[in-house]
Amino acid sequence: MATAAAGNEVAAKGGGKKKLIIIIAIVLVLVLAGVGALLMMKKKAAAAAEEEGGAAEETHAPAAHAKPGTPPTFVPLDPFTVNLADKEVDRFAQVGITLEVADPKFADQLKAYMPAIRNNVLLVLSHKTSAELLTVEGKEKLAREIRREAVRPMGIELDDEEEEDSDAPKKKKRKKRQVESPVTQVLFSTFIVQ
Repeated sequence: MATAAAGNEVAAKGGGKKKLIIIIAIVLVLVLAGVGALLMMKKKAAAAAEEEGGAAEETHAPAAHAKPGTPPTFVPLDPFTVNLADKEVDRFAQVGITLEVADPKFADQLKAYMPAIRNNVLLVLSHKTSAELLTVEGKEKLAREIRREAVRPMGIELDDEEEEDSDAPKKKKRKKRQVESPVTQVLFSTFIVQ
């Protein structure tokens, strides 16, 4: 009987060691899972803070230039059909516009303001006459105006380039900081005046 009791005691000690190993393994797995989750949360928080900081910088910094050799990003707008400002006859224009931007992040920001941008472009187009739109100079002026109006909803105010080029007597103006447009070019994909 002494041998049987000794055998049960050894079995109980062996079973205790197995339970201890299993408990330690479970604790290690839980600790590792907790550390992994903590690292993931910190990484997400850092990415969110960087994104917020980047968005804040983008609203204050008007243009972020892409690296040389990087293709530009194009933001197509739905085609516009507007009645023109001709008084003698009813005329309309159908214009397809694509905005070229150097920074893909700014392209995403533009898309968020698209209803206001479309409104501004429609207002510019509706104040034009067919005579203005049929000349190359008129189309170039329209492109400059669209470029200016496309960034206005984001709080970016551009100087009117035509005013600076004119030979008219200059009025005293406050000196504004020169702002570069994040929209590098306005491209016309269709241009129909009837």
